[in-house]
Amino acid sequence: MTEHPMTTISLCMIVKNEEQILARCLDSVADLMNEIIIVDTGSTDQTKTIAARYTDRLYTFEWKDDFAAARNESFDKATCSYIMWLDADDVLLEPDRERLRALKQRLSMDIDAVVMPLHLAEGEQGELLFTSRRIRLVKRERQYRWEGRLHEDLVIPQGQIVHSDVAVTHRRMQDHTLRNQRILARWISESGKLEGRLLYLHANECFDRKEYAEAAEAFNHLLEEPSGYREERITACARSAECYFHLGKPEQQLDSLLSSFRYGVPQSDLCCMIGDWFFTRNEWSTAAYWYEKALEQQHHLPGMRPVPLPCYSWLPHVRLSHCYAHVGKLDASYEHNQTALRYLPDDPYLLDNARKLKKAISNSSPSARSSK
Repeated sequence: MTEHPMTTISLCMIVKNEEQILARCLDSVADLMNEIIIVDTGSTDQTKTIAARYTDRLYTFEWKDDFAAARNESFDKATCSYIMWLDADDVLLEPDRERLRALKQRLSMDIDAVVMPLHLAEGEQGELLFTSRRIRLVKRERQYRWEGRLHEDLVIPQGQIVHSDVAVTHRRMQDHTLRNQRILARWISESGKLEGRLLYLHANECFDRKEYAEAAEAFNHLLEEPSGYREERITACARSAECYFHLGKPEQQLDSLLSSFRYGVPQSDLCCMIGDWFFTRNEWSTAAYWYEKALEQQHHLPGMRPVPLPCYSWLPHVRLSHCYAHVGKLDASYEHNQTALRYLPDDPYLLDNARKLKKAISNSSPSARSSK
């Protein structure tokens, strides 16, 4: 991308009763935006007062249980060359602020859309647990539109799309389960049929409510449909496998995981889940095979679907260290434990395991230490 000095960005947001978190979000990006557009869908707290501190482009939109309609309204107000969207519970951390500043300086007008990572959850040591990717920045003149009343998508039928390392960190503070259930129920009722995207959303809502039997049935119906999004089908395989785990049906669990291979090359998280299936049965060599496959597949990006990031970093190494220790390959076990420590340098389990393995290796004969 060549430098384009005229690049400007409109930040477009939809909000409702976000007084606790809106300032946190805007403080992290306001100085990087050329204009900020906030569409309020019915706040009864101090959200609009807080928003007014950052922008005079504040609008009211009648809420219709339709997220796409509200987001399209915010996009229609934009005047800059590019539009970036955020939710009130999103934030840009300092490294990502600098990455966005650099991206803005070099972004050229031949780029139609930019995909950015979305960090969804963090562990006790600050390590990332779940991540996905979203189309986050689009060229305004292309007039791209949002679709879907719930869990809406920004549709890009054509255009040049690039991937960026600018990550948005999502730190949710409110539970919207009941609201989402209400919107989905109304959408299904008015649609008159449960298929495609609606069936996928219904299956996920059942899964989130821990209604595992109904969720598994819905995911299976989705997979029986003649067409659909590849990434949603892979997610359906993974989640139906989790349902069968909770239902105490291990054979169906493994079948669901293996069926994900119908939709492309094996994904690291699915390989880890298969490895875990054998790991819990003390089948160490077979489990190790699948964790090694997970490492081999880490360069294949999972696309836009949410994935457990440990499967793409430290988790296969931890599991392989355990497996190789059980089959007597102590050098290999120690090597994978050390690799895991590069991701989690302060993890007490890994530090203790390193000490135990080092001692075991020093006390063993060379034949007992044979590596993979």
